[in-house]
Amino acid sequence: MLVWERPEPPNRPVPVPLSRERIVRAAIQLADADGLDAVSLRKVAAVLDVRPMRLYGYIAGKEELLDLMVDAAYAEIRPAGDDWREVLRSLAEATRHAAHEHEWLADLLGGRPQLGPHALANGETVVAALGDIDVDAIMPVVAAVNAYAIGAVRREVAERRAERATGMDEKRWQSSLGPYLERTFATGRFPALATVVRDAAHLDADHTFRIGLDFVLDGIEARISR
Repeated sequence: MLVWERPEPPNRPVPVPLSRERIVRAAIQLADADGLDAVSLRKVAAVLDVRPMRLYGYIAGKEELLDLMVDAAYAEIRPAGDDWREVLRSLAEATRHAAHEHEWLADLLGGRPQLGPHALANGETVVAALGDIDVDAIMPVVAAVNAYAIGAVRREVAERRAERATGMDEKRWQSSLGPYLERTFATGRFPALATVVRDAAHLDADHTFRIGLDFVLDGIEARISR
């Protein structure tokens, strides 16, 4: 029986009462501070001031804990809108916002399907908004938007982590590599890249995400309008 269907142990008089919700909140607190490597049943138990074995009455192990953490994050992803395009845009932007708030989420999205109650509610909202689209196209459409959003936030989170690890933000990184690129482009071997780097608008992460999302949505609209 999946953790979503399995009842919690009955309440009993103990010095520190437990629940799956408290366990998940403690795990998210650890992950938000120090990443997924900081999450273990032992460390969660320490935050809650209980013995680790008590957690096993509520979860079977770390994999279930990670599933519960992801579903708790899905509670923050609430797609909304008046038509399918607005809902899909809202889905992508809310996913990005949640991954910015909880960087560890970027490491867990895109794997096996999430079947927790918040994730299913999320999926119901999105699929209902696509009701006028051919039923065989619905899942590929949702998958395309999710793939774009997840790929984008993973790149952004990776850049954040690299900045923290090196102490170099984007401007300092560009400044340090600028002379190398100038020398390389001067060889004439990469004319297309040189044109883009020198002449194209350098957009921030927000604009880059939104323009890329527009390309995806425009492509979906063109395809389903055939």
